[in-house]
Amino acid sequence: MSENILKTNCHFCGYLCGLLATVKDGRVINLEPDPSRYPYDERILAGCHRWKKNLDILDGADRVNYPLKRTGERGSGQWMRVSWDEALDDIANRLSALKQEYGAGVLASMIGGPHTSFWPLHRFMTLFGSPNNMGIGQICWNPRIWMDVITFGWTVEADIRPETGCVFIWGTNPAESDNSVFWRTLLKVGKSADTKLVVIDPRFTRTAKAADLWLSPKPGTDCTLALSMLNVIIEHELYDKQFVDEWCHGFDELVEHVKPYTPEYAENICGIAAEDICKAASWFASLAPSALISGRGIDQVGQSVAPTHRAICCLRAITGNIDVPGSCVIAEGSDFVSEADLELTLQHMDELSKLCLNTKYTPLQCYEGYKQVEALTEKAGRKLPVRYLTSAHPDLVLRAMETSEPYAVRALIVEATNPLLTYADTHRVYNALMGLDLIVVLDYYMTPTAQIADYVLPSAAAIERPTFQAHGGVGNIAYGGAAAVKPYYERKTDYDIFRALGIRLGQKENWRSATFEQACSQTLAPAGMSWEEYCEQGLYFRPPGYMKHLMTDDEMRPFGFATTTGKIELASELLPKLGGQRLPEPGHARQLCSSEFIAEKECDSWLHLYLITGGRKQPYNASMYMNIPSFRKMRPYPEVEMNEVTANRLGVKLGDSVILATDNGQAAFKVVITSMADDLIHADYGWWHPEWGDDGRLGGMWESNINCLTSCSLDQSEALIGTWSYNALDCMAKKVDKVLSWDEPSTDM
Repeated sequence: MSENILKTNCHFCGYLCGLLATVKDGRVINLEPDPSRYPYDERILAGCHRWKKNLDILDGADRVNYPLKRTGERGSGQWMRVSWDEALDDIANRLSALKQEYGAGVLASMIGGPHTSFWPLHRFMTLFGSPNNMGIGQICWNPRIWMDVITFGWTVEADIRPETGCVFIWGTNPAESDNSVFWRTLLKVGKSADTKLVVIDPRFTRTAKAADLWLSPKPGTDCTLALSMLNVIIEHELYDKQFVDEWCHGFDELVEHVKPYTPEYAENICGIAAEDICKAASWFASLAPSALISGRGIDQVGQSVAPTHRAICCLRAITGNIDVPGSCVIAEGSDFVSEADLELTLQHMDELSKLCLNTKYTPLQCYEGYKQVEALTEKAGRKLPVRYLTSAHPDLVLRAMETSEPYAVRALIVEATNPLLTYADTHRVYNALMGLDLIVVLDYYMTPTAQIADYVLPSAAAIERPTFQAHGGVGNIAYGGAAAVKPYYERKTDYDIFRALGIRLGQKENWRSATFEQACSQTLAPAGMSWEEYCEQGLYFRPPGYMKHLMTDDEMRPFGFATTTGKIELASELLPKLGGQRLPEPGHARQLCSSEFIAEKECDSWLHLYLITGGRKQPYNASMYMNIPSFRKMRPYPEVEMNEVTANRLGVKLGDSVILATDNGQAAFKVVITSMADDLIHADYGWWHPEWGDDGRLGGMWESNINCLTSCSLDQSEALIGTWSYNALDCMAKKVDKVLSWDEPSTDM
């Protein structure tokens, strides 16, 4: 049979870079970058370690290739291969029986990424009648989306152009997490004499190395830093007076509010020199247009997350860096079918709301909160994705698993995530999941979570499945493309799995598209693009317009902003109705160590330190890709980073082993010395031994799993959204002489 070269996409991260696959006899025999499609830059793939591995994992020896049913005790490694019909029939029957006994809320789900499509699972959950979908939205993406929308009426994105005078990168490290067009753009900015690059991060990252100014705040003090910058800009009258007068609501309140947050005050709180705070604020205001990008470092500061994002919104607003070229642009709504319409949640809002666990605890991150914000976004004819922004809080779902209050949660579907490693408080997650009646996992590999499941269903990976990345439906962009081959062995796409399961549970009328390709074709139809055109181009994109608030209606009145007042709300009119603040105020950092625990450990020469965790490190992504030998050679063991001062206090050097502990548990890491703030450590997360297989040890996940220390409990979480913290924590640390399993490379790797 002749060879064919087909367009397809990588799926090792969310950017889905274009690839060319050489296919022979239904098998991919070679892969090359496709510079004709997104991201249109050969240097990006040239600098990426991941994309070449797509070929290896297609037929990897450790892949799950057939549906597996547990035959022994949970975690015993005893499985039986079954047919798809047998697996789906049994799962559907068990879900139906549980629903009849306990109600629709009995089923919960956990989903991750980037190797998945979110809306098929969300549609299945909607039609089943359960609101209990979990993700990591509360600590990634949701906080920024909520605060942007409440302040501006919709989300904003950086629009870095040649005329951009200043770029802030706050709490993210695209050198490790991105490796896309965006990172290449930042490298140009860092080398440009015409544009200033400011990086705000406690660690001196690769991104910080490219900066003109690096600010290293103490963990959890970002809101104070932002308020201090507002103080400088207002005090020195660097704000855009005309824009503030015409389009900002609550400026006088903001002026009074930020008066105490002088640079000198912030220096004591944040650990940053007052002169550097003044310099950064001056650059952002005076070198306009300025752009500001924030990331997970801001999204994971617990009680301070909403006020920090609100303070950042105020920085953008009073400097006039909103919706002008080269600044922070209000995104367009999608021309194609929105995520909200794909997941079908709006049509079932009332019944889902009755079962929503969040309502009493997180008044914004729930259906009632969504309705209040939806009333504003409707002014612009836009719909926020519902399932992301109402996702159930893990603390509440775990409580329902543990106590059956306010109702029982007895079944769980896990897709493209590994919650025993990536969810806070591993001991609690493990105990809750071990007590369930049914766990179904869709994955590529036998992860620790898959090892305790009742069914493991083999998911089709990159190259085997079509891709459609639309950023949650808050922008007018989608990229991806076609599969190069049909799924190997008996793997299936997630769409096919949820459609088949849904049909068995009476959802047939809502799964009319026989394939994901057909569903994507219908999704694109309103935008006037066919699936074939999309696959050829690898991208649907319409650039945003500018100054959209000046567009006029039929009576020639400016549209303004989709907020309560029609202006940018520096002082929020909506948040107080939900129990929130009109103006941003810093919250308290989460304490993982009780005073008794600290005293006990200090008597044994342990050191009490600030802790941050979760920073991305190439080539890994969360708990993924540790099964690739070349990647493990690059990063062979879990690291805890600290500077020389902290290392000396601990009495450790490069390569030593350290135990970290909190009231919840402990984990072990290898020491790395780097540039960062004093008395601060950064611990990797997601570490396990894929090469150990399903041998009853759960991949050694208890040894170096930072989530053995963390907590998602609501008592110290952000009040409106429920954000817990990975970036403003504390822990106890001590050098140990024990040899870790990571010091003994496995022959399997």
